[in-house]
Amino acid sequence: MHNEMKTPLMRLAKRDGMEAWKMWCIRLGSILLALILGGLVICIVGVNPVTAYGTIISGSLGKSTAIRQTIKIAVPLLGCALAIAPCFKMRFWNIGAEGQITAGAIAATYFALFWAGKMPSWMLLLIMGLAGALAGGVWALIPAFFKAKWNTNETLFTLMMNYIVIGVVRWLQGGPWEGRPGSQIIPQFDASACLPKVLGVHCGWIIVLVLVIFIHVYMRYTKHGYEIAVIGDSINTARYAGMNVGRIMMRTMFLSGAISGLVGFIVVSGANNTLYDGVANGVGFTSITVAWLSQLNAFAMIAISMMLAILSKGAETLQTRLAVPASISDIITGILLFCMLGCEFFINYRVIFRGSKHDKEATKA
Repeated sequence: MHNEMKTPLMRLAKRDGMEAWKMWCIRLGSILLALILGGLVICIVGVNPVTAYGTIISGSLGKSTAIRQTIKIAVPLLGCALAIAPCFKMRFWNIGAEGQITAGAIAATYFALFWAGKMPSWMLLLIMGLAGALAGGVWALIPAFFKAKWNTNETLFTLMMNYIVIGVVRWLQGGPWEGRPGSQIIPQFDASACLPKVLGVHCGWIIVLVLVIFIHVYMRYTKHGYEIAVIGDSINTARYAGMNVGRIMMRTMFLSGAISGLVGFIVVSGANNTLYDGVANGVGFTSITVAWLSQLNAFAMIAISMMLAILSKGAETLQTRLAVPASISDIITGILLFCMLGCEFFINYRVIFRGSKHDKEATKA
């Protein structure tokens, strides 16, 4: 009786492992629960949930034009998720992808504004892409250097750097790069500085799919990927094995920032054809969710990115066709993400109640 009183009513225990079919059952169950909860929210505003969900699907996938718009939304999400995956595998919390995208967009915009017409389009686009990748990489290298040298908090450092580079764009909009005086708008790019379209969508989607293969191979089959995994498991083990942890951190962050900067180039030259302070559009933060939901699996990120893009594009249609407030669409997306992230908790941990079968087994052990 005395021991039973000491045992908490409910506690958590790490699972040793779970069969794959059980994991997928939990994940599918979480999606079903999210749809039910989202349906209740839709009912509250007086709309039939079946009609609403049908509108979301038709609005994002019903027509070829809608599919193209959905893919445009998914491309930067996927690209940015791929960018932060190596850092997160290493347990270096890069929350600065938003700023790294913006830094890459600034560098690409410089060449689009001042070098257009001075060289062939393919060469200009190549230089813009390389400049974007370099700028994003250097911007990411700054917090990595401070982390490696003085063990600073990378979460706060990378987050604060987002606001610095966004401030730079605002200065450019109202200063050196402003088009019409007083407009606070940077001019539209020349046609030679815009990415060509393939199947009705800018060719950035091809670049991002190539990056999927690259990151998959880099993380799983290269020495660099192995070093990242070891550091993620234990920094002390990595040091004991003779790895230069600081150098690996900086190298990995440069790669992460370079891919984010390349995404910035794709956004300004493929989707927006200009630069403004909201160029990243929250992609850097949303991509964190994509990376975690996919368990840092590059190919799984394609499906998660498309799912979020479908919800985003479908929400616009929901608002216009059924007069559902935009906030309701955000709530539905939030419920879905919460349930999907929550299910990973139950995959990794078991809830044990006092007096249950698992509690008795643990007590005997």
